[in-house]
Amino acid sequence: MSKHTAAVDPAATPVAELVETTGHAGSEWLSRYSSSLMGVFGAPQRVLVRGAGCLVWDADGKEYLDLLGGIAVNALGHAHPFVTSVISSQLATLGHVSNFFTSPTQVALAEKLLELAQAPAGSKVFFSNSGTEANEAAFKLARRNTGTGDTRRTKIIALEGAFHGRTMGALALTAKEAYRTPFEPLPGGVVHIPFGDVEALKAAVDETVAAVFLEPIQGEAGVRPLPPGYLKAARELTARTGALLILDEVQTGIGRTGKWLASEDAGIMPDAVTLAKGLGGGFPIGALLTFGEQTSSLLSAGQHGTTFGGNPVATAAALATLHALESQHVLANVAAVGEHLRSALAAIPGVTEVRGEGLLIGFDLDADVAPGVVQAGLDAGFIVNSPGPRTIRLAPPLILTTAQADTFLAAFPAILQTAKDAS
Repeated sequence: MSKHTAAVDPAATPVAELVETTGHAGSEWLSRYSSSLMGVFGAPQRVLVRGAGCLVWDADGKEYLDLLGGIAVNALGHAHPFVTSVISSQLATLGHVSNFFTSPTQVALAEKLLELAQAPAGSKVFFSNSGTEANEAAFKLARRNTGTGDTRRTKIIALEGAFHGRTMGALALTAKEAYRTPFEPLPGGVVHIPFGDVEALKAAVDETVAAVFLEPIQGEAGVRPLPPGYLKAARELTARTGALLILDEVQTGIGRTGKWLASEDAGIMPDAVTLAKGLGGGFPIGALLTFGEQTSSLLSAGQHGTTFGGNPVATAAALATLHALESQHVLANVAAVGEHLRSALAAIPGVTEVRGEGLLIGFDLDADVAPGVVQAGLDAGFIVNSPGPRTIRLAPPLILTTAQADTFLAAFPAILQTAKDAS
């Protein structure tokens, strides 16, 4: 193994003094899990105990190629040595200071994100702990865009199929009824319009709209990219009416599509962007970027906050992740391996459509067997995800190699057949 994939024995780490990670079967851990943790996620598929690069191992010693990356989180894979050393060093120096103070890593990360986003003068950053918290901040930002005079901006537009998180504001933006219904009434004023329909967007956006929330690629809906020209049309409409254009790049940002932001090629400047997932390379952190002085001043002192957001360890982790992505030219790898995967998947019998950019890939099957494919994949040593009954999602570490991708491509026909035989 290279220095970037060297495995660490969990029994030889200080964690072993607190948790005995070896000598216990996965079934024992799962039994203890069901007795002690809320069942909001259902039963875990496996008990994972260590990782290295794109590989992880479970409590029973089985090895897996991680093609989900913690749902697009582990941008540099598992246990990346540089990120690990930076986190350890920062934690040993200064771990938490609260929002009464700042730290060099917080300031440096904000500056770096604004640089990567090519943000204009007056742009700002708010740090959170997750994507849903970043979207909550963006929701509040939108609520501050109230307009003046007799016409008040009270509506927020989102798309059918949207997923923006599970806290109450983010959930109001999320379209899936199964997520929404148990918690109604949700914060009001959100209108969901048909996905990718420019005419529906034109009809919905007027002077009463405070903001339009869009994902450049809808991940939870099966990796659905917005059609060409949609973001440009949204920018023109929102600029004309005074609404904010807020892009949720929690899943698509930080190199996931082979670009720092998936929206780069649209040739537009939104009013705000939300980030999380891959930003910390596995360490929890989110961010709201606001572009320009007018948008950046909508939230004033005391109108939003967080205890842990932007703490020195999280921001150090993000700085280390961005440095590694740049210095190791990882975005070029994302583009090349992603294209290879999409092309090869499209040629496999039983795959009816392949979508996505870079290493955010969704592909449809010719039968409702996607959950079975997930299980058969695990049995064969691959971690994938099924956002729908016929759809498989891949969001592996951005360091995935072509050779690793080829092991999955070679195994997939048999995995699919196993799922069909079991259905």
